[in-house]
Amino acid sequence: MNTKYQRLFRQNQDEGHFWPSFTDLLTTILLCFILIFVAMMIIKSLQIEEMKKTLDQIMGVRAKLVQDLKEEFSGSNLGVEVDEKTGAIIFSTEILFAYDNHELKSDSYTFLDEFVPKYLDILLRDGYEKYIAEIIIEGHTDRDGSYLYNLQLAQNRAYSVASYILSDDFPYKNIQQHLADKLTVNSKSFSDVRTDENGNYSAKDSRRVEFKFRLKDEEILDKTREILGR
Repeated sequence: MNTKYQRLFRQNQDEGHFWPSFTDLLTTILLCFILIFVAMMIIKSLQIEEMKKTLDQIMGVRAKLVQDLKEEFSGSNLGVEVDEKTGAIIFSTEILFAYDNHELKSDSYTFLDEFVPKYLDILLRDGYEKYIAEIIIEGHTDRDGSYLYNLQLAQNRAYSVASYILSDDFPYKNIQQHLADKLTVNSKSFSDVRTDENGNYSAKDSRRVEFKFRLKDEEILDKTREILGR
């Protein structure tokens, strides 16, 4: 009898030793997962906080950049308009092109030789250049003709401007080096027409070319969404 009870006692002791050990192991594994999760959350939080700081810097850069462009071009003899919100430089296509034509006028080269260096001297100066993701030449038309026809016309006009700026005929070679990986051309056809002071559609004001810039805030927002898993 004593032998039987001794065996049962030893078996209960063995089981008693096993289950606490297994529970401790599960607890340890769970704690490791919790620590890893907390560490990942801290890293994500620090990354997002850093991106927020950078985004705030970029917003400050945008405001200062728009102000500098306004000071340079508002009221200048070039006859261009500065968008107070975006900093886009807007000028009538009549400065560069004949009606329904995408070939640069002979006197448009003088205009571009004067305008482009002043414009890029601001965008590409120290403190701004590292924030500039893209410089865009964008063509717009009036509603005469089909959408596709005007899409091609506006694209050809924007391309003509870019082609001259990057050509051997453009006198400022140092600018071309900076533009090589930033300059793009775009066409809006008549999807973004303009109105006169009375709010009525204006064909003349709609025919225009815009020089625009895009900052790196979009890339930062995309990276933030990626971190958040959205």
